[in-house]
Amino acid sequence: MGLDPRGPRFAAAVTSLVLAVVLVTGSGWLLAAQAVVFAVTVFAGPGASPYGWVYRTFVAPRLAPPTEREDPRPVRFAQGVGLVFAVVGAVGYLVGPTALGIVAAAFALFAAFLNAAFGLCLGCEMYLRFRRATA
Repeated sequence: MGLDPRGPRFAAAVTSLVLAVVLVTGSGWLLAAQAVVFAVTVFAGPGASPYGWVYRTFVAPRLAPPTEREDPRPVRFAQGVGLVFAVVGAVGYLVGPTALGIVAAAFALFAAFLNAAFGLCLGCEMYLRFRRATA
């Protein structure tokens, strides 16, 4: 079956917006909420993602059906990488040092923006390279 590849890009766009707001406001609690979104996707699968639900409910019905599908495993792995950065960043913002939160959120924003704007999923690429190296 697989994922509509436009769904993860939509989620990356929303994530980019959230992370930009985190960097502007310094809100560790917003970054913690983003970590929860990542965690839901990692542990329950991309189909359970809150941003995926928004895409499937409001965006996808207005688009033509996807011409191809993609394997959800790299997306799930990428969300796990995002989860690590979000948790580290939230700890940095909420407990200190704040610079740790800024750097972690900035790295996560960079990766999410690359996916949203250019379709380049760094976490997915990491997953594929790891699979090739261990096969």
